[in-house]
Amino acid sequence: MSSPHVLTPGSSVGAIMLTVLAALIPAIAAYYYFFGPAILISLALASVTALLAEAAMLRLRNYPLKHFLTDGSALLTAWLLALSIPPLAPWWLIVVGTAFAIVVAKHLYGGLGNNLFNPAMVGFAVLMISFPATMTQWPAPLLLSQHPVGFGEALQYTFSGALHGVKLDAVTMATPLDTLKTQLNLQHAMGEVKNMPIFGTFGGKGTEVIAAMVLIGGLFLWQRRIITWHTPVSFLVTLALVAALFNGFDPNRYASPMFHLFTGGAMLGAFFIATDYVTAPTTPSGKLIFGAGVGFLEYVIRVFGGYPDGIAFSILIMNAAVPLIDAYTQPRVFGHKPG
Repeated sequence: MSSPHVLTPGSSVGAIMLTVLAALIPAIAAYYYFFGPAILISLALASVTALLAEAAMLRLRNYPLKHFLTDGSALLTAWLLALSIPPLAPWWLIVVGTAFAIVVAKHLYGGLGNNLFNPAMVGFAVLMISFPATMTQWPAPLLLSQHPVGFGEALQYTFSGALHGVKLDAVTMATPLDTLKTQLNLQHAMGEVKNMPIFGTFGGKGTEVIAAMVLIGGLFLWQRRIITWHTPVSFLVTLALVAALFNGFDPNRYASPMFHLFTGGAMLGAFFIATDYVTAPTTPSGKLIFGAGVGFLEYVIRVFGGYPDGIAFSILIMNAAVPLIDAYTQPRVFGHKPG
């Protein structure tokens, strides 16, 4: 990029990452309220792992530690991954996923600014493919849990893999998306399934509030001009339109658009992951195409694929298409004829 370069206050990498981390706090608070303190342990463990892995790779590559460790990029990767995997997870699952995201998906591609794929989603995909059973053991909402897990018990389970005197199925359950897919495969009607206690007004009990808090955080990022509207709006509108099409065709087999918007990782993916500066398109029209592609693939994988939620895989697939999208959506240079 040629000069002049105009720097505005708060435009540094560290300031941007700090703002994004702050925007996640309302969702984390809602997560804590509905699912207990296990999320704090996951966030702390992922953060420590990310910083240690980042420091090790920077040392191997002879890069200055202080500058890159304090830019917040490793912490953001850690937080996004921790919010995407079950918080009541063994320590090694969090460590493996976070370390893979930082070492392989980020630094082996050249570090910040060079990675083709979103590191947090690479870490998530590796864990989902390698340890599917562990990745589906989500804690039950506190309102539904037979045995709410406190901080001490969550810490005990994270590092020992056991809860003394408590069976794991008493504190975990399938996610709303997984429950819906399983019940529909058993030929239960949508109205019957949605009456189950795990479901709330729009989506899952508790998770719909978390999604709303993510939405608020995303709107905050848009208001601060950290992100533009193109990718989130294109993503969510496409997801809603495809869901509305299938729901209108057969409401007994396909959930409503509101359910898909406020369940799973749709909001987190739309505002915090698909908008990644490095792995998303740079042009406005490219962002619209990218968001629409992620939204469409998200629905297809959710409803017809083998995984309950397809946010990670849909983003990674579209990440691979970003160079092509950018190449075909570059605006015409002033003074040059098209073609």
